[in-house]
Amino acid sequence: MDIMSLTAVELGRKIKEKQILVKEAVEAAFAQIEAVESDINSYVTLDKEGARKRAEEVQRLIDAGELTGPLAGVPVAVKDNMCTEGIRTTCSSKILENFKPTFTSEAVLNLEKAGAVILGKTNMDEFAMGSTTETSYYGATKNPHNTNHVPGGSSGGSCAAVAAGECSYALGSDTGGSIRQPSSFCGVVGLKPTYGTVSRYGLIAYGSSLDQIGPVAKDVTDCATILEAIASHDTKDSTSVKREDYDFTGALVDDVKGMKIGLPRDYFGEGLDPEVKAAVQRAVKVLEEKGAVVEEFDLGLVKYAIPAYYVIASAEASSNLERFDGVKYGHRAADYDGLHSMYKKTRSEGFGAEVKRRIMLGSFVLSSGYYDAYYLKALRTKALIKAEFDKAFAKYDVIIGPAAPTTAPELGKSLSDPIKMYLGDIYTISLNLAGLPGMSVPVGCDSKGLPIGMQLIGDCFKEKNIIRAGYTYECATGKEYETMAMGKEA
Repeated sequence: MDIMSLTAVELGRKIKEKQILVKEAVEAAFAQIEAVESDINSYVTLDKEGARKRAEEVQRLIDAGELTGPLAGVPVAVKDNMCTEGIRTTCSSKILENFKPTFTSEAVLNLEKAGAVILGKTNMDEFAMGSTTETSYYGATKNPHNTNHVPGGSSGGSCAAVAAGECSYALGSDTGGSIRQPSSFCGVVGLKPTYGTVSRYGLIAYGSSLDQIGPVAKDVTDCATILEAIASHDTKDSTSVKREDYDFTGALVDDVKGMKIGLPRDYFGEGLDPEVKAAVQRAVKVLEEKGAVVEEFDLGLVKYAIPAYYVIASAEASSNLERFDGVKYGHRAADYDGLHSMYKKTRSEGFGAEVKRRIMLGSFVLSSGYYDAYYLKALRTKALIKAEFDKAFAKYDVIIGPAAPTTAPELGKSLSDPIKMYLGDIYTISLNLAGLPGMSVPVGCDSKGLPIGMQLIGDCFKEKNIIRAGYTYECATGKEYETMAMGKEA
């Protein structure tokens, strides 16, 4: 039995039934990491000693009947911007190269309560700023389907690790599409919940009003199960929402009869790769044949989403990244003359080009004379985009479109043109501005064999609708997940 080809829920069931020991699952993950990591570069830090010790502890709790959940004993990878006590947390930046937090983020604590075993921390774009996982200080992650291509970003390490079978599932974070876009590129399922559903406590902030933690997994069932485990109300996070219903697995129903699905014409127009368009339209046809009511409509203001997003996200980033100054923790320049010189040299050495670009843009739009012209205008645009979605969700249960305009680009092609990289987020960004849930589900491959993802969008707190639609599509197409490593079965 190939342990790493099992979904997280399947593996959890076999552990519970004592067909597989927790330590066997952990060793299988480390064996796969050993086999493919030199080609993929999914991880920044591995915690082999901690994982093996934790595996024994979890096994005891399972045997004693104290851990009975579906994820007990299942090995997980965590994006490197979530604090983990005693395990290096770098945000894939030189400035946090040796940072070991003294506490653990709430989402990871919730996973540990569910019996998860953390294998290590995954590679990402530095401070989550990028769409390709090429801005990492620790080198680019490669796409397991074709290592000449990017895995997407910023949660590219998490998505590539799941696709390459280097973990059973992973946590990512999504500020402008950073779970959904790399999930699309890597052929896995990624879910961004409604803003406030998963606590941001312990998540190193990029854009505080946009960031949200979510699961990356092999299928929709796994994503719903993981979301159920990590979602909670947390008084330590002022943006955390107390929800009445956390039963996401209850939506795993093969039935979309009467479900109203809207297709925004704006998402299927100019700039969309014909192969991506055809694959998403085929997938929508499957749902229509299962009884869903499909209709095209106009979703206004989409063209304003990218400028609004980059103004708001950069403004929040410039404020959030002020704390990395070499004083209390992280990298400090070795040679400086006075306090201001230490700040300047530390930040010049510690931050990469993309992070510096966004800090400067953010500082500019928040500066006197430009605050009203740019930042306040972007906030007003954000409110108008949310109103457009409210209007759409008065008619539709789910909105469907592509997760990205193309399949995964080749390594090195995006970084040479930052504007082109920013435009790659065209279909995902609006959801973060409006706080909506979204999920990317694989719907095929292009002529080069690179995966294509369909994005399912729900109204606020209506994750169940997109889970039901995604699950129905999987049931209808009989999608069987294949563990990929360098384009062949691992």
